[in-house]
Parts: sequence; structure tokens; C-alpha cells
Amino acid sequence: IKLVNAYYDCDYKTYLNAMVEVEQVLLDDRYLQPHAAYWMRELHLLAYQQFLESYQSVRLDAMANAFGVSVDFIDTYASRFIASNRLSAKIDKFGGVIVTNRPDRKNAQYRDMIQKGDLLLNRIQKLARVVDL
Repeated sequence: IKLVNAYYDCDYKTYLNAMVEVEQVLLDDRYLQPHAAYWMRELHLLAYQQFLESYQSVRLDAMANAFGVSVDFIDTYASRFIASNRLSAKIDKFGGVIVTNRPDRKNAQYRDMIQKGDLLLNRIQKLARVVDL
């Protein structure tokens, strides 16, 4: 309950502390123990996504302060999520900033429509060649 309430209230320090408690419960259960690392990673990702959703860019030190951890901790976890395309952002290490780059739905739909149109056009051309024979 503490974890969910902290997530809902955007209280990220409490959220990470509650994650430690949840992790201990997972590690103590012999069936859930093999999946504990996965759950912790996903819980971190949820918090980072929720935090970054409100910002176009945020300083690493401000994010670290909100989570109650070091800048290196935020940098390590965020860079893993960014590298695996789970977090739509870029880290400007020189400026100490995380810049979010949310994908634009209209552009994605447009690209998808163009690809499907190209495939349809190719099929029609192949069919036309077969009919001409």
C-alpha cells in the first residue's frame, strides 16, 4: 500500500524506500525471488516515466534530489532504460540534463501509412506484371 500511495502522490523518495521493503518481500519468497530483479527494474522504470512525463528537460541533480539518491545512480539507471528504448529521453552529461523526446503520434501514423502504401504499390506492380504475361 505504501508503494502505491507514494507512486500516486509522486513522492519518489518514499517510493524508493517502499521499493526496498517490497524487494525484501520478493527475496524472501522462494517463488518470487528469481523475478525480484525484474520487478525492481520495472518499478524504477515506472517512477522515471512518471517523473519525466511532466518535463521536457530536467536537471540530473534535481531528479536525484526528488528520488533521494545520487546523480550517478540516476544516470546509471536512466541510461540503461534509454539504451534499451524503454525511456524516451537523452542524457546530456555535459549539461547535466535529461531531455525527453516524446514520439509524435501523427508523424508515426504518417510513416506507418507511407510504409503500408509502399507495400500495397509493390504488390499491385507485381500483380500487373503477372497479368501482362
